[in-house]
Order: sequence, then structure tokens, then C-alpha cells
Amino acid sequence: MQPPAEFDLICLGSGPAGQKAAIQAAKAGFHAAIIEREAQMGGSCLLSGTIPSKALREQALRYRRARGESTSIEIELHGDAPLSALLQGVDAVIASQDRYLHAQIARNQVELIRGKGVLQRANRVEVQRLDGTRCVLHAPRIILATGSRPRQVSHIEVDHEHVVDSDSILSLPYLPRTMIVLGSGVIACEYASIFAALGCAVTVVDKAAEPLGFLDPALRAGFLNALRSMGGRYCGGLEVAGARFDGFSQVEVLLNDGEVLRSEIVLAAFGRVANLDGIGLDKLKLGISARGHVQVNERFETNIPGIYAAGDAIGPPALACAAADQGRRAALAAFGLPPPPTTSLVPTGVYTIPEIACIGLSQTEAAAKKIEVIVGRADFREVARAHIAGEPAGFLTLVCERSTTRILGVQVLGESATELVHLGQAAIAMSATVDFFVEQIFNFPTMTEAYRIAAFDIMRQRTEAQPIKVTLARAVG
Repeated sequence: MQPPAEFDLICLGSGPAGQKAAIQAAKAGFHAAIIEREAQMGGSCLLSGTIPSKALREQALRYRRARGESTSIEIELHGDAPLSALLQGVDAVIASQDRYLHAQIARNQVELIRGKGVLQRANRVEVQRLDGTRCVLHAPRIILATGSRPRQVSHIEVDHEHVVDSDSILSLPYLPRTMIVLGSGVIACEYASIFAALGCAVTVVDKAAEPLGFLDPALRAGFLNALRSMGGRYCGGLEVAGARFDGFSQVEVLLNDGEVLRSEIVLAAFGRVANLDGIGLDKLKLGISARGHVQVNERFETNIPGIYAAGDAIGPPALACAAADQGRRAALAAFGLPPPPTTSLVPTGVYTIPEIACIGLSQTEAAAKKIEVIVGRADFREVARAHIAGEPAGFLTLVCERSTTRILGVQVLGESATELVHLGQAAIAMSATVDFFVEQIFNFPTMTEAYRIAAFDIMRQRTEAQPIKVTLARAVG
């Protein structure tokens, strides 16, 4: 075996965290390498998760709209219709992103090494190349950006044919007529709404009373209403004992109370777990949390000097945008370079149908912090662009501090929610008041009109409350 190749930084994984960490190191003048075991770059974000699922979502939206607008044409996708027909073009999207990532790291002179990286020591990695050969790399700084995979539970056997997970669901040979989704988190609800929009009879089963429990009640209610309008249903408060294929045509889901539910396909969506197996962490006694995530400090450094971690490997929020930022900050910390200003403003985007997005404080969170707020609401049925787009269902709310009308949070449910939330994010970051949305001129018709409507709703509430305050003041005097 040849002597170790020397680098300043090695990143295990080419997802958003690994990419941005290596590129940041290169831009600072250091020699960086990325180790990637898959045939393409981008991690699960590009290959099996974010990009493919959102491509299927776009097709589901088109089908739902066509079905709603058609009066004489019967649209049928089920039975022998391959699911791959709905994913036409996604391979081209993945390929174009792969080319872009390769060009980006080549432009920054980052070395890409194909194979599986295994830590031998805190500064030494052995790579098992795809062709079976091995090489050794050495660097005083290593960043674990290994991503995640679907979480498996002992009583649910995933066979990737009848019982699938979030990686194998897009490989189904056909679009099922019925589906049971086990779980109530983001991935579960995204796929539940996508398949419901495609005309599949979807049942979501979980022990939680409501899905997406981390969201504000109004957003949860909006999602449930939309799911029911597409023929889906949510069954909360139920414990699943097991699931098995009956050998003929149905999967039987056994509940703890003895009830049996049946469907053609079952999606087991119990979240994701960090990819840490088989990379040599047992030799180093790296700190791992009870949930199976790498433990890091505020600089993304582990308990072993010189080893850092970022992205899904360290747990929530497990978002591509957050992973990219974490990778960049980890690289800066590794080289002792000053970090960018910290921010707590990480937008949440849930790609259900309809989309859900939020930033900052919700009304519930503000109440917990004992902040007196006013909430302004804009229903999308008041927004002309929403009707033009054929998506008048949904709303946007602004949460502002009562005393100053400073914007504290934004919640959006409806199409383009994940785009709309960024304007609210900018307003919060600049400590803007609702006057900002009243005074600025926006294009018409656009979905951003919802911000003005919500701002005027806040002003109306302040105006109505003011005479009461004056009367009370006089009465006290």
C-alpha cells in the first residue's frame, strides 16, 4: 500500500454538510478531500430523498389539478401504471445536480475519492475503493458528514416490496390503490399527502393524537383538513404491533388492541438514523447520544480533538439547508477561522400537499415566553394569485409583539409556503415592524400580497383595541 496521501481536511460524505465544509476549507487556501461511497455525489438529499420526492410531489400536484379541472376525461394512474412514469425527468435532475457538484469541487480543487472511509485513528482514514483496492489518507482535521438512513424498528420488517421505507418507496413498480403510512412525522406526512393527491386511499397510523406535533395547532389542523379532502384519514392514538404480507395481495397491520388494517402497501416512516456504522468510530470511543447521533459542541467538534461532525450525523433539525451551514461552520472552526454571525432563524419547510412553512415564534411559543402578541391572518382566498394558480386554500399569519408591532414569527400553509416564508425571515432578521409590509410596494398579483393583508389585519386589531385602552385609562383617572 502506498504512503498516506496528505490533506488539511477530510470530509466523510458528499451531502450538503460535506460539500460545503470541503469547499469552505478550499476557499480558505487549504487542501481538502471528500470521500463518497455512492456512485453520485449529493448524499440521500439528492439520490433518494429531497430531490426525487419533490419531483413526485410536483407530478401529484399536476394530477390533482387535472383531475379537479377535467369534466369529461377520466384520468387513471392505478393498476398497471408504473410509478416510474410519474418520475420522468428526475434522473435528469439528479444527473444535472451531480454534474454541478463535480464542477464545483473541481473548480475549488477539492479532491473526490470514491469508496468507503473507515477511521483508523483520529487523523487517519483508510478508503476501501469501489474497485476493491485500498488507500490511506491522513489529515489533522476530519469532518463526519455521513448523513442518515431510514430508521428501522424491530417489530416492523421492511422487505422493500410490500413494506417499504422512505428510500425504497420510490422504487415501487406501480401506484397502489391503498396505502397505510406508519408514523406522523415530516416524511410520513409528506408521502401520505403525495399519494393521497394521486388518488391512493391513504391511512396514516400513529400513537400521536395529531400529526406533525412540532407545528402550531392551526398548521396541523390545516394539514389534516387537506388530507381528508383528498380522501386520506389520520388514525391517532394507536400502537402498531406488527405488519406482514399475507402472501397474496395485502399487507396486514396488527394493532395492539387486536384490530387489523389492510392495504396493498405499507410505508414505515419512523424518521431517520445517522449513518455511523462501519466507519471505525468504535475504535475511537467517540461520544454518541442515546438517539445514535454524534455529540458535538457549539463549534461542531466531538470529544476527540480534530474530529468534527455536521448534518444529519448530529441529529435535528436534519435539514439540507442547516447541514450546509453546519458544514461550513465546522470547517471554519477546524482551522481556527472566525465564524459568521450566528442565527437562530432556520426556516422549517414541510413539503406536504399543501406545503407548510414557518419561521420565528408561533403564537403558542410566544405565550410560553409570556410575550404579548397580535396575530394577523391572510386567507389565500383573498389573494388573486392563489385563485389564478388554482390553489386558493391556505393562509399566512404574522405574529408581532403587541407593544412595538415588531414581527416575531410567520406561519404559512398553502402552495409556495416554503418560498413565501423567506420574506418573513428577512423581516424578522432586520427587526421590521408590520409597517414594513404596509409601506412597501409588491408586484401584483403575487402571493406576497398575503403579507400586506396580514399586516393590515394587525393594524385593524390595534385600532380597535386603542379606544378601549383610552376608556380604561380615563376610568382609572
